Amino acid sequence: MKSQQRSGHTAPQQATGVTVLNSDGGTAHHTDSSSPALHKIQQAPSSFCSESCLPGFRQSARKGWPVCCFDCVPCSAGEISNETDSPDCWPCPEDHWPNAERTRCDLTTLQFLSFEQPLGITLSCLTSLLFLLTLLVLGIFKNYQDTPIVKANNRGLSYALLIALMLCFLSPFTFIGHPMRATCMIRQNSFGIIFSISISTILAKTITVIIAFNARDPTSRSSKWLGSRVPYAVVLLCSFAPVLICTVWLLRDPPFPVKIQMGVTTILQCDEGSVLFFYLMLGYLGLLATVSFVVAFYARNLPQSFNEAKFLTFSMLVFLAVWISFIPAYLSTNGKYLVAVEIFAILSSSAGLFGCIFIPKCYIILWRPDMNTKQYLMQRPISK
Repeated sequence: MKSQQRSGHTAPQQATGVTVLNSDGGTAHHTDSSSPALHKIQQAPSSFCSESCLPGFRQSARKGWPVCCFDCVPCSAGEISNETDSPDCWPCPEDHWPNAERTRCDLTTLQFLSFEQPLGITLSCLTSLLFLLTLLVLGIFKNYQDTPIVKANNRGLSYALLIALMLCFLSPFTFIGHPMRATCMIRQNSFGIIFSISISTILAKTITVIIAFNARDPTSRSSKWLGSRVPYAVVLLCSFAPVLICTVWLLRDPPFPVKIQMGVTTILQCDEGSVLFFYLMLGYLGLLATVSFVVAFYARNLPQSFNEAKFLTFSMLVFLAVWISFIPAYLSTNGKYLVAVEIFAILSSSAGLFGCIFIPKCYIILWRPDMNTKQYLMQRPISK
């Protein structure tokens, strides 16, 4: 057996590599697989100069570049793309809004003042409480209708004012709940007509106070107007204008429900239709309230034992202050908070009229019967 020779040279190992062929199929040369040249041959060349656009983005071509070169632009607000390398984005349907990644459309949250929300429950309870309190006072006046404090300053006007205030306290229920065409048409028009009746009644009561005290002078011509239908004529005449305004408003451009998209929220509210008629109605109520305030202020210095004008003056001052502050608040809010602001203005102004005019009389009827006499009401206060 032959022994293996030891030398400084190792036995040649088998070469590992790849045979590169020519285009005609012939063998060109043998290349080592670890060669960088072979790595370049095995890697496929790229034909794109931009990365793929993910869902939520769209392609935007670079001006002056090849068609394979583009930028990835996020979809605009209200649009989505759910494909890779999408050339366009698509808008979401109505009542939908894109998610944060803008890859799908989700249903939006509807926002309106409902009876189930804490704010709606609070306003509904307050409205019901004020209505029941007014109904209670109407019952007290009916029970004590033959007493001097009730008969003074036209008992019929007091009843009319209490009923009008009860309707004022009920009107906020047309503002709460899902806006519908019927409620949108009723809410502002009923509010304007009822409030005009209330203010007209206050104006008529103030005129009655002036006539009553001027009639005490035998030489005054006011005695022939005492007990006449003048106060009722004032109420009818002053209430006719808002009825006409609201009628034309409903016939030409009535209010209607609208949806306003605010991101992930859809606001449901009533569009006033004609803003001109809305502010015309508010302007008329402001003018009527100002006239009532001026007339009541003029009569404030009549003898206090019979004089209701001071309370009427303060009630109109509260009314004007509430509605003057309402206008900027109304213009700076929207959605359910806009409705809540108007309801609060209705309740606070109606409560101001109710409290200033009827609470002092109820105090005299229930706790000071000694003041509920004709002698006390007709006496003149002692001059200081």
